[in-house]
Amino acid sequence: MIDAKIVSPDRALFEGDVSEVYARSTEGEIGILTGHQPVLLLLASAPLELVGADGTRTTFAVRSGFLQYADGKLTVLADFAEEVADKDAAHAAVEKYTKPGREAHAPAPA
Repeated sequence: MIDAKIVSPDRALFEGDVSEVYARSTEGEIGILTGHQPVLLLLASAPLELVGADGTRTTFAVRSGFLQYADGKLTVLADFAEEVADKDAAHAAVEKYTKPGREAHAPAPA
């Protein structure tokens, strides 16, 4: 299992054990399983998906940040992130976050 933490400047969004992590860095897509080589990545604005041991998927819309994995521990420090229903919702949220003129840490208007 992977001990995962997802945090943004104003709150912790997730803490728990997962079996898989899928994210997009500025260099491309990555999937992380237990035993993956250590990695430190600059995240792109994109969905981030966690898969629990029971197969439950938890998806976050992430607007840039860092992902670090080493020794079974994963930490995501996101500029802004929110839990969403699925990847489609994450893509829509990320699109709102990245519109020109939006302040760096302001969430998209409702």
